[in-house]
Amino acid sequence: MSKLHIKKGDQVVVLSGVDKGKTGRVLEVLVDKQRAIVEGVAIVAKHAKPSAKNPQGGIEKKEAPIHIAKLNLVDPKTGKATRIGRRLNDEGKLVRYSKKSGEEIK
Repeated sequence: MSKLHIKKGDQVVVLSGVDKGKTGRVLEVLVDKQRAIVEGVAIVAKHAKPSAKNPQGGIEKKEAPIHIAKLNLVDPKTGKATRIGRRLNDEGKLVRYSKKSGEEIK
């Protein structure tokens, strides 16, 4: 399986679907399913039974996984969606960079 273009903590923008145009921080990447959970995107209602933790039960709002093909990183310079590449920096370390601005992505 190839390396994914997003990592936990990245700022991403949604390219398609109901949440198109929304941006958020990646909370978790599900590598085996090629999906990511993004803060504030793909909110679903989960019905919870009463438990010791939640004695009232009810409906909880939470983020659902979204396919990584629908996500692009936010360019650190322009704030718009960008593809990424990988290159060696001065220390010989492989780093990700923005294809639009050439800026290194931390």
